[in-house]
Amino acid sequence: MKRRALISVYDKDNVLSFCQFLISRDIEIISTGGTYKYLKENKIAVKEISEVTNFPEMLDGRVKTLHPNIHAGILAIRQKTEHMNKLKDFKIDTIDFVVVNLYPFFEKVRSNISFDEKVEFIDIGGPTMLRAAAKNFHDVTVICDKHDYARVQKEMEHGEVSLVLKQELAGKVFNLMSAYDGAVAQFLLQQSFPEYLSLSYCKKQDLRYGENPHQAGCFYGNTTLDGAMNTFQVLNGKELSYNNFKDVDIAWKAVSDFEEPACCALKHNTPCGFAIGKDAHDAYTKAYQVDPTSIFGGIVSFNRKVTKDIANELVKIFLEVIAAPEYDDDALAVLKTKKNLRVLKFLSQPKDPLMYISVDGGMLVQSNDDKFIEEIKVVTELKPSDAELKDLLFAMRVVKFVKSNAIVVAKDGVAIGIGGGQVNRIWPTKDALTRGKGARVLASDAFFPFRDVVDEAAKCGIKAIIQPGGSLRDQESIDAANEHKIAMIFTGIRHFKH
Repeated sequence: MKRRALISVYDKDNVLSFCQFLISRDIEIISTGGTYKYLKENKIAVKEISEVTNFPEMLDGRVKTLHPNIHAGILAIRQKTEHMNKLKDFKIDTIDFVVVNLYPFFEKVRSNISFDEKVEFIDIGGPTMLRAAAKNFHDVTVICDKHDYARVQKEMEHGEVSLVLKQELAGKVFNLMSAYDGAVAQFLLQQSFPEYLSLSYCKKQDLRYGENPHQAGCFYGNTTLDGAMNTFQVLNGKELSYNNFKDVDIAWKAVSDFEEPACCALKHNTPCGFAIGKDAHDAYTKAYQVDPTSIFGGIVSFNRKVTKDIANELVKIFLEVIAAPEYDDDALAVLKTKKNLRVLKFLSQPKDPLMYISVDGGMLVQSNDDKFIEEIKVVTELKPSDAELKDLLFAMRVVKFVKSNAIVVAKDGVAIGIGGGQVNRIWPTKDALTRGKGARVLASDAFFPFRDVVDEAAKCGIKAIIQPGGSLRDQESIDAANEHKIAMIFTGIRHFKH
């Protein structure tokens, strides 16, 4: 019995040479629509699908391969006499190779075309053929990835396609389909928390290792969202590590939260210096001065263009990554003198509405912490001055990106003391105040269970405090603030970051 290959591909790269190879092995080519026309124009001997189905393509090409003459030929188990006799009864020939790649829904769903146009890029016939062939992988070689043409050809040059490769290719089909279907489900449901969590991500980069050298790691990009971390450009330096990805994500989100020129110096997933300024250079200078020690080996992000004068300062110390939306050409030339320094150009603001954390046996999903303040409620006898209020709001924005329990003390748009990652509130308070001498405001990510934070702040000259409120002992902290003549604001919103 003559072997047949059904080929229907949107991406036609390398398909001509693969078809020529199949024909050289006495394999008949069947094809559909645009692929049939393309092969015919390039002098490939090919049979149109309608000759097999005895039925014309219809509904603007929506129905081409959805026919028993196709799917019976794919799904028949060759070792089952009953199956083969049934094919014989209906004069159906087997299909031994299915080569299909899908409509580019991943790309189109992120484009600016209309909803109805996006719906038209939901492939139906392609996935159906792929699933059928993958289920019957013992008898059918299925290819959904153009990069596998060469692998199949290599094995066929030395015999037949091995069962090991057939099973792998079938697994690739279902792996692709789970992502494809997940993308379609997200597009149609448009729900944050559907009954089933069907994520759609594609491997973008293998990493040298994970958080530690004995851990494997890789980076997957969202197939339906052009977010900040799957669209940036690497302008210089070696590949990003697992920890670089985690740190840059926070550093970029932090500066993106500000309208003013902002600079974040970050180490171990938490800011070690943060400032706003009249321009990016001013912001960097202030952020650097917060902690010239911890910035070493860290990450620096900007929400403004990096100019040559900033670049000249950046190369004076060892840094892992620079992140910014733009770079002057002469600034880039300076940064490139550090061959390992990763220089990233960000093309997108953070936009993913959800956050995912894996736990053993499950996944936690939550919406982003994108609500800043419920209200500005002065709860003390004193009100903060305009300058103090500006610094309070600045400090609270920085708090959002510091590990809990988080305390930030600030002065003149500079987070001069940052404390976080402790299991009680007084330790980060003392830490931030010790390093932030001269600060006049203090921000906390959560309410005060005791008055001790207020008392400690008073010792160090703090004039105003901002916190969510909501403790059963709120009055105790308010009374302490009044005693020390400190203004205090409740926001009604906490910003825990575990």
